[in-house]
Amino acid sequence: MCIRKKFLPKKGICQITFILPASVANNSNRIAVVGDFNGWSSEKNPMKKQKDGKFTCTLKLPMWKKYQFQYLLDDTHWENDWESDGLTETPYKNRFNSLLRL
Repeated sequence: MCIRKKFLPKKGICQITFILPASVANNSNRIAVVGDFNGWSSEKNPMKKQKDGKFTCTLKLPMWKKYQFQYLLDDTHWENDWESDGLTETPYKNRFNSLLRL
């Protein structure tokens, strides 16, 4: 897993590219980045499958904020990004979300 950040301070945004390798995608047909930045919608930020099997998605988000997110694979399996800026607890017992700090 990989997250690339490109800060654009004059615009007050950060361009973020989420990359999920084929080994984590595990033959999934549909993967989405879902989080508090998109109302936890699996429809708003689908990832695109690349020729090498990895999935990518690029978003522009306001800077100076924290965001929680996860990857949703085939609408059934949630996956955290272990290379995110950390994990944060959820209201559900022993469940965590990935964290972005911009």
